[in-house]
Amino acid sequence: SDGITNGRVTVEYNDLCLPVLSGLIFVVDSNDRERVNEAREELMRMLAEDELRDAVLLVFANKQDLPNAMNAAEITDKLGLHSLRHRNWYIQSTCATSGDGLYEGLDWLANQLKNKK
Repeated sequence: SDGITNGRVTVEYNDLCLPVLSGLIFVVDSNDRERVNEAREELMRMLAEDELRDAVLLVFANKQDLPNAMNAAEITDKLGLHSLRHRNWYIQSTCATSGDGLYEGLDWLANQLKNKK
């Protein structure tokens, strides 16, 4: 199947049908101020996809361990999350190398998906 590569993450799409997806996890490099606008454009492009129309959104603000990292409030602003009026979203500060914040974010996502059924 064809994959769409975005940075190091490859998303594989089914060739025949695209199911409606329930949840989306979007990981942002909190230390990369130069590319945060690019991240915003990519996020908005993804959220415009028909199969993501009802998906809840979990944003991981990663690399919070770095001294110049943008905090969750700054990333919320830069990604324009407050403009997503009809979508359930949550932003979680994370550090993937230590695991900080990962369980909290996934716990929120699991609860959202459970409540959607």
